[in-house]
Amino acid sequence: MYAVVVAGGKQHRVRAGELLKVEKIEGEIGTALVLDRVLMLGGDGEPRIGTPVVEGAMVKAEIVRQGRNKKLLVFKKRRRKNYRRMYGHRQPYTHLRITGIEVK
Repeated sequence: MYAVVVAGGKQHRVRAGELLKVEKIEGEIGTALVLDRVLMLGGDGEPRIGTPVVEGAMVKAEIVRQGRNKKLLVFKKRRRKNYRRMYGHRQPYTHLRITGIEVK
């Protein structure tokens, strides 16, 4: 069974036992979460599509790791104007382990 959930402003297809890398979610390592914005359920028979979410469906997850991605360099330049700017950005993320998908 799989589910399509919204986490961190993006849609992810998940199964039980998978690791998922999402935008930063506040919480300590080992904390259990419930992702209740389930857009679709599938895998056994006919898929259930929500309008906009599937009623009574939830995905349980556990925080495995908090971290930051590699540095992304941003370079801005205006030609012939002697304008150059360079800065870096490291986006924080959270690794989640999907522990189960429940439907009521």
